[in-house]
Amino acid sequence: MSKYVVKRVLLMIPTILGAGILVFLMMRLLPGDICLIRIAGDGMGVSDEALARCRAEFGLDKPLWAQFIDFAVGYATFDFGKSMWTTNPITHEIGLRFQLSLQIAIMGTITAVAIALPLGVISAIRQNTWMDYVVRTFAIAGIAIPSFWLGIMIILGMLILTQIWFGSPWMLPVEYRPIWEDPLHNLSQTIWPALATGYRYSAVITRMTRSAMLEVLREDYIRTARAKGLMEKVIRTRHALKNAMLPVVTLIGIEFAFLIGGLVVTEQVFNLNGLGQLFVDAVNAHDYTLVQALVMLVVAVFVVTNLVVDLVYAWFDPRIHYS
Repeated sequence: MSKYVVKRVLLMIPTILGAGILVFLMMRLLPGDICLIRIAGDGMGVSDEALARCRAEFGLDKPLWAQFIDFAVGYATFDFGKSMWTTNPITHEIGLRFQLSLQIAIMGTITAVAIALPLGVISAIRQNTWMDYVVRTFAIAGIAIPSFWLGIMIILGMLILTQIWFGSPWMLPVEYRPIWEDPLHNLSQTIWPALATGYRYSAVITRMTRSAMLEVLREDYIRTARAKGLMEKVIRTRHALKNAMLPVVTLIGIEFAFLIGGLVVTEQVFNLNGLGQLFVDAVNAHDYTLVQALVMLVVAVFVVTNLVVDLVYAWFDPRIHYS
């Protein structure tokens, strides 16, 4: 197992390097000049000397290959540089937003798994019964309803209910506080976007769980286990569910990695300043360094998540050995 982990970690290097080359070149192909935008945005006259100073400050006056070497060396030493737009360290720009996005991703994933696994199993076991039809309707509705629309409905519902019950409308907290500083304030702000995104992804996981369970329940070894007189509960949990979890775990890992930086509209609905909104702001500002850092962060999350999913495979299916 340890050799496999070391091998997979080493294979991450060309993956991350390839992603770095791609995003580096794509950002340079975008039209516009960050220095021109900065200087013109300040209402100042754009002179050649000012542009030259700005480009020298951010290293844009160097050849493309030299810029890429600085970019690669900086990431290898965890020196992400400064934002071209705000001139603040990139670690400062990403730090608090990453905490928020990571918390929403974890809470949304937990919500999705807690809803999807029981419903998916029930739907497979009670196939073509009224319970199956209810679960399938629930899943189809979750896929069809956008999470941002569900978020708007949650906010409107809370406003109406609090107005009726307490006489004053409920307002979503604006300032983000980490959960270890103020748990009540933090949860009152993050639980609703987590529920909105969690329901959306629970619908996808529910359908995958149902499909995988139906396939496994038709296998010969399940029929043999029943013939041996094993309890149906044991057959479903220890034999069927564990083997059916392989595609489900893959889907959960992909969705979790996507939630880190892919909730742009949901963050806007709930007034959250997460990584998704930072992505949009950085692209609009032509902030090369910040966009590169955000893309590489998401790439790292995907790579690490895939490694964790592969390791979890061996726990669910004893036939899988890493050597």
